[in-house]
Amino acid sequence: MGIIIAIAIIVVWALHLSYVLIYFDILFTNPLTYLHILIQTYLYTGLFITGHDAMHGNIAKSKPVNTFFGYLSCFLFAGMSYKRLIKNHFSHHKHPGGEKDPDFNVKSQNFWKWWFTFMVRYTTIMQLIVMGVSYNLLKIVVPEINIWIFWIIPAFGGTLQLFYFGTYIPHKYPHTLEMRPHNARSQKKNHLLAMLSCYFFGYHYEHHSYPGTPWWKLYKIREKGLSKEEILSHRH
Repeated sequence: MGIIIAIAIIVVWALHLSYVLIYFDILFTNPLTYLHILIQTYLYTGLFITGHDAMHGNIAKSKPVNTFFGYLSCFLFAGMSYKRLIKNHFSHHKHPGGEKDPDFNVKSQNFWKWWFTFMVRYTTIMQLIVMGVSYNLLKIVVPEINIWIFWIIPAFGGTLQLFYFGTYIPHKYPHTLEMRPHNARSQKKNHLLAMLSCYFFGYHYEHHSYPGTPWWKLYKIREKGLSKEEILSHRH
């Protein structure tokens, strides 16, 4: 099932992106323009979530399969380095919300400052080269305005969505006793909003407690309503 879901996200992302880049005529007075931006942003977020599941070995039992989908989805997202992502992400799980957490900003809890340091930390020279080459190749066959509206803006939108719902809200100060040992909080139980906001990653305490649970099963952990003690006693 994990492989099927990963393939589905990648294929839908690619098909929708191809359609809006090649066939959609942008009119800023047309509500469909903004709807397609939102759809593509959400699909970009799904790409990264797929890469994230690959890091935790949640797509398949085979490590090479997880590695393949991890590299592919992170590359498609924005030419990102899966190798750097997986290294930092496991450090994040080991030291969540602390000085050794590469995803946490100890110096500032300001959303934009934190997001900026988050972006800088994961940006590589090779990524910039890949994106630059891709942009120049695309504009040979695709209207440049379409590239900006449906390729660049949704990619940045995806980073904002992932950061806000998957890092900032779950891990920002204050860190309460209820958030231990992960320094993580979860949004209120609402499966529809959780899915729409960030593929159930608003259920973030549950993710840190059960990192071996794929994103599409996180709502089941939340649904059980386990106490903190029960979650800790059943951790993988």
